[in-house]
Amino acid sequence: MIGTFSVTARDDSTGARAGELVTAHGVVRSPAFMPVGTAASVKGIAPWELERLAPEMVLANTYHLLLRPGVDVVEKLGGLHRFMGWNGPILTDSGGFQVFSLAERRRYDDDGVTFRSHIDGSELRLTPEVCVGAQKRFGVDVAMALDVCPALPASHEDLEQAVAMTLRWAARCRAALPSGGPTLLFGIAQGGLEGDLRRRSAEELAGIGFDGYALGGFSVGEPPEAMWGAVASAAPLFPAERPRYLMGVGTPRDIVHAVSAGCDLFDCVIPTRNARNGLLHTSRGPVVLKNARWRWSEEPPDPACDCPTCRWCSLAYLRHLYLAREAAVVVLATVHNLHFYLSLMRRVRWAIMTGRFAGLRAELLATGSAEG
Repeated sequence: MIGTFSVTARDDSTGARAGELVTAHGVVRSPAFMPVGTAASVKGIAPWELERLAPEMVLANTYHLLLRPGVDVVEKLGGLHRFMGWNGPILTDSGGFQVFSLAERRRYDDDGVTFRSHIDGSELRLTPEVCVGAQKRFGVDVAMALDVCPALPASHEDLEQAVAMTLRWAARCRAALPSGGPTLLFGIAQGGLEGDLRRRSAEELAGIGFDGYALGGFSVGEPPEAMWGAVASAAPLFPAERPRYLMGVGTPRDIVHAVSAGCDLFDCVIPTRNARNGLLHTSRGPVVLKNARWRWSEEPPDPACDCPTCRWCSLAYLRHLYLAREAAVVVLATVHNLHFYLSLMRRVRWAIMTGRFAGLRAELLATGSAEG
């Protein structure tokens, strides 16, 4: 049944768990990392390469798709799955973070937020009803409720206001997109590093009733250690029978810590952005392609990796492509970095299911494998 989430295994020494979420386009096995396809495309690779990498779910962004090509275009051309050539599950972020990070002249009120497009300066209006209505018309598997994302550090008063408005909007999002349809709806908890506000968010969202719950407002300026502690405290506050999604985080180390806290879903631009900037994630730690040490190297980027890039390309070749600004290096590096992240999640899931997660966690955090 669409919307069913089953916890299939737990780690006794931590809060880590493996699960399965049933969506209209397939079962999402967690813990899972979602490659970011902001504008209906995962940067650097074609849809058929994405299919070969086999992520459990991909993420697109409501804010960007509203600006271009627009909801009408996506809907008329068959929905987001057909439009972007991806047949697996899709989650769309609500756009709340992008309004905070990209839009100009933001003006929040109880009804919604007015802002100017970062593309052409045109004035736009986003309300909870517009937000979830667009995601429903996109035909996505998981829609996110509209939220207010404050920057950190922030005063307790500012965080409290963001929490209150986010909760009011969450109730309206749920009313606009009732349960039982093909598009699931996740609520987003805010509250920064304040435990009382995180608890309030979790409790009130649970009272509204969502298909899943997300931790928003992390990785926006706080130290990693502070984020890990706050996530460890906040994640268990959500209903255990629903998936928990840590939004926009992060490095492999961040993800390992968050899995230990009981988080199930993750997304981040790090693997694709780093690929475009010439940084590869490997089992021995980050590899920076421009470094002169790789000029004569016949080694693959990661001898322990079986991705197409590592099977076909030497570090010397990739360094040459990067310095020559050849477009192929972006594709090759993106394939490798996403393969690294997705393989990491499969190892983590298997370790949880076989009772070996504590050992794998210690290994990853002690070696370069979890370095960002």
